[in-house]
Amino acid sequence: MRRLLTDAARTLGPRATDRHGPLPPLLLTLTVVTGLVDAVSYLGLGHVFVANMTGNVVFLGFALAGTPGLSAPAALVSLGSFLTGAFAGGRVGAQRPAHRGRLLAVAAGTQTALVAAATAVSALAPGGPAATEVRYALIVLLGLSMGLQNAVVRRLGVPDLTTTVLTLTLTGLAADSAAPGGTDGTARRVLSVLAMSLGALTGAWLLPRHGLSATLGPALALLAVTTVAAVATHRLSSDDAVWARPPGS
Repeated sequence: MRRLLTDAARTLGPRATDRHGPLPPLLLTLTVVTGLVDAVSYLGLGHVFVANMTGNVVFLGFALAGTPGLSAPAALVSLGSFLTGAFAGGRVGAQRPAHRGRLLAVAAGTQTALVAAATAVSALAPGGPAATEVRYALIVLLGLSMGLQNAVVRRLGVPDLTTTVLTLTLTGLAADSAAPGGTDGTARRVLSVLAMSLGALTGAWLLPRHGLSATLGPALALLAVTTVAAVATHRLSSDDAVWARPPGS
């Protein structure tokens, strides 16, 4: 237990000399954002995910089979938006390999703009989120944001902090605990699960009480903080810092 708590503290407050430097707490922040955004999309946009594409593929199959309450077009729009965002994130990652802090700053800044646009649309558009065209606009904006995030985080390559997918995280948490010395990465995995649960819980509590735009507010604030922190860490560290280099370099 002591080692687990030590590792958790090191994840939340890493040293500059750590292999991944300040990235773990920033990626945990993005994991909270994922929980918030998927709460908004599933509970507020008609049972569709914008970050959890495994769920969307399953929903698509259910919808095509005629299951009530699910929309095949919404699932397809979300999938297409996510893949477009992931493609853009892959291009950004390929063009900016030198410093992981800069890559995260670019991605988080773009996400901030996309979620800000979604917040404005949900608050100002005639008919609000209930209008079909507004609903699809929000799915597109949030899907682009989550696809971009997923691609860039994949490029950053911090173990056990994918920010959007927890299946392998939970598998590793259970499977590796049975192996000798299997506590490596346990703290990151537990924190990742807790972060997404916190985001989902917060989103589910806020949405029925304060509406969709107010629920996106915390996600927008967390993305803005991540952007500022990523810019600061990039400018305060050199390109040859141990954490700045992409994995394998």
